Amino acid sequence: MFDTLSEKFADAFKVIQGKNKISESNIEDALKQVRTALLEADVNFKVVKSFVSAVKDKALGEKVVSGVNPGEQFVKIVHDELANVMGGNHEEMSFDRDSILPILVVGLNGQGKTTFSGKLSKFLKEKKKKDVLLVPADTFRPAAKKQLQVLAESLDIECFDSDLSSGPDKIAISALNYAKENKKDIVIVDTAGRLHVDDELMSQLESVKKAIEYQKPEVLLVADAMTGQESVKVAKTFHDTVGLTGVVLSKMDSDARGGAALSIRHATGVPIRFISMGEKMKDLELFHPDRLAGRILDMGDVVTLVEKAEENIDEKEAEKMMKNLEKGQFSVDDFMKQMNMMSKLGSMGSLLKMIPGMGGVLRDVGDLSPAENEMSRMKVIISSMTKAERKNYKIIKESRIERIAKGSGNTVQSVKDFISKFKQMEKMMTGMMGMFKGGGLPGMAGFPGMGGAEGGPMGIQNGFRPPGKKKPKKGKKGNPWGKGYF
Repeated sequence: MFDTLSEKFADAFKVIQGKNKISESNIEDALKQVRTALLEADVNFKVVKSFVSAVKDKALGEKVVSGVNPGEQFVKIVHDELANVMGGNHEEMSFDRDSILPILVVGLNGQGKTTFSGKLSKFLKEKKKKDVLLVPADTFRPAAKKQLQVLAESLDIECFDSDLSSGPDKIAISALNYAKENKKDIVIVDTAGRLHVDDELMSQLESVKKAIEYQKPEVLLVADAMTGQESVKVAKTFHDTVGLTGVVLSKMDSDARGGAALSIRHATGVPIRFISMGEKMKDLELFHPDRLAGRILDMGDVVTLVEKAEENIDEKEAEKMMKNLEKGQFSVDDFMKQMNMMSKLGSMGSLLKMIPGMGGVLRDVGDLSPAENEMSRMKVIISSMTKAERKNYKIIKESRIERIAKGSGNTVQSVKDFISKFKQMEKMMTGMMGMFKGGGLPGMAGFPGMGGAEGGPMGIQNGFRPPGKKKPKKGKKGNPWGKGYF
């Protein structure tokens, strides 16, 4: 997400680094690169013009703060203006009301309406403790009903048995009556779409909204972030016709440019409510302009990272592992639990991008999929061990190694390599308790690539490298510490 834009911004900031003060002459080149970066990211040209002008005015009118170099101050100005373009502060929907809250999910075909409806229902059920009713109202694409029913079943959420032979307005009214009888809090109506905007679709959506207007429905447009300025045009058309109360940007994990996120609020005036980051039902985030601006500028998003940790990490389990470490104990079972915790938080790449300063490191390291594949392979090896072997790997001799290799579908040498690597990990983990006490994610401190300990990215930034490993060459792709190190 925003990889290309982040890289271009980083190049632009280099122009002003090392300057003694901010002046019109020394920010002109930086602003030119910023302008080019935004246009290449498919940001609306009016938005770009307004953004660059605002940054220039604020930069030239700002007094240099004592102790802060001009380069850092310029980055802060750009960050604040980026957040402002995307809406300033997060505007969360109000899900608490005395009567039923209907949410109309609208948009074109292929944008991810049905998937978002499922994600939103999971979000409301788990985080807002609401009883949700999913309603298929797409009479144009009958398969959409089955898709929503399957999603609802997997999420243990009730799905209304819509009569697709009637109009979507009648379906919505019937669903609201059913919800009232069954004491539902929120009704999510998955409406029809088309390949492109047409009069029939707009007329249909108008009739649905009019039919339930007395309930003051929320109308959320699901827009594909990958379509850039086209999604902005679609949003304007829907807003002018139906009246949107919010926008959801889908497929954000697939968009390296970010034009839609930076243009849609400015062009329509409609707030972005959510961003959809993947295919899993948990991959939905509230849209925070300031946090997203931080990610774009490689300033990280520690708040979201901590929120993810609080939601997914078992605090009691983490405390238990920390107590073991204090006793100098770190078992294969502990290592497996830490890997599982990390998996719940997301991919290694997405997590590292939330840590300040890691964008440049990730660009140097390159593709992280080999490291993630290695983690998956280690999980399989560990799964083939007995409980006693996980607790004390030192009892694993030749016969046990052969059994583990056969059970995991790996070679004997692969199992031996894993045990050898784990010995290094055990030594590192038990020797860094002082660092653990100083901070890091609960349950994740010291895990390669996570936390504030020496084994994490902050350690890499501070010049730490594992015992016996030479400093990697700048710009080297792949694992920075060499093949086989995890």
